[in-house]
Amino acid sequence: QRQGEDRIVLQVPGFRDPTKLKELVGQTAKLTFHLVDHSISVSEAQTSRPPAGSQIFQSLDPSDPPELLRKRVLLSGEDLVEAQAGFDQDTNEVIVSFRFNSSGAQRFGKISSENVNRRFAIVLDDKVITAPNINEPILGGSGQISGNFTIETANNLAILLRSGALPASLNVIEERSVGASLGEDSIAAGETASVIAFIAVTVFMIASYGLFGIFAVIALIVNISIIVSLLSLMQATLTLPGIAGIALTMGVAVDSSVLIFERIREEIRAGKSVIIGIEAGFSRAYSTIIDANLTGLLAGIILFWLGVGPVRGFAVTMCIGIMASMFTAITLTRLLIVEWLRITRPQTVPI
Repeated sequence: QRQGEDRIVLQVPGFRDPTKLKELVGQTAKLTFHLVDHSISVSEAQTSRPPAGSQIFQSLDPSDPPELLRKRVLLSGEDLVEAQAGFDQDTNEVIVSFRFNSSGAQRFGKISSENVNRRFAIVLDDKVITAPNINEPILGGSGQISGNFTIETANNLAILLRSGALPASLNVIEERSVGASLGEDSIAAGETASVIAFIAVTVFMIASYGLFGIFAVIALIVNISIIVSLLSLMQATLTLPGIAGIALTMGVAVDSSVLIFERIREEIRAGKSVIIGIEAGFSRAYSTIIDANLTGLLAGIILFWLGVGPVRGFAVTMCIGIMASMFTAITLTRLLIVEWLRITRPQTVPI
């Protein structure tokens, strides 16, 4: 994934060897195609000198002999659009199949038509992979590389060929390896932190606002239930950033209740009756709650729009939590308080 102007983030699930991965990605394979020079033998070229326009290339496999090739590059990796490891349907041999783009396919077809019964070498980083004989014109723009490949070496070669069209040096700025156990431990730590945060918020609200604090905690439980329900409905995966978003929502949700309760306290201290004081507390805190939640929701939307991966997971739970808190703080908390007033008809407010 792109990150900033000149960086990328590379994630490779299931690859267990970071050193091997950096070696593999860090290579800039240069793929070229040359005709084999049959004017003299390789041994003669080694003892004297190669003909003009020709050069001796070593083989990729040290056990294979070198080849005398024409220096002129007939095709290059820039024309390659696909390379995949697979199996030959006739021999069941492990191969690497490749395909050229339209311009490369035209040149490949012309070259193979003009050089039937000549050998055509495929060279990777100045080392000959293979030099098969052109038995007939190849007009489809695709071919295959065969050799003593294993599945692993074929896959590695296919990756190198695909990177050959866009050679670029690799400068590792940050490296992280997350195994199954580490990821599980992180999720468990996030869950523990969320539980501790919930307990801390519950203790604070009840200690500060008594019965009304209990109403706020009930609204908070409903808020979390709504978040989990919506995530389940969306079939979303709850990741560590998502858990962090839920933990943040706990504070945002009770923040609205704190605004309401403090307003009610002010109205009661001003000498207003219980019902009028509660009504005034809700009505006067309403605009502040809407402003605070809308600005938070806007920030979450921007995070989701511009962010990637974990940032989006955090933004989703944050936005859902904010919208849920607007319902629970204004509607559910008010409903609980109204029902309490109707049943008990108190003379004072226990806040």
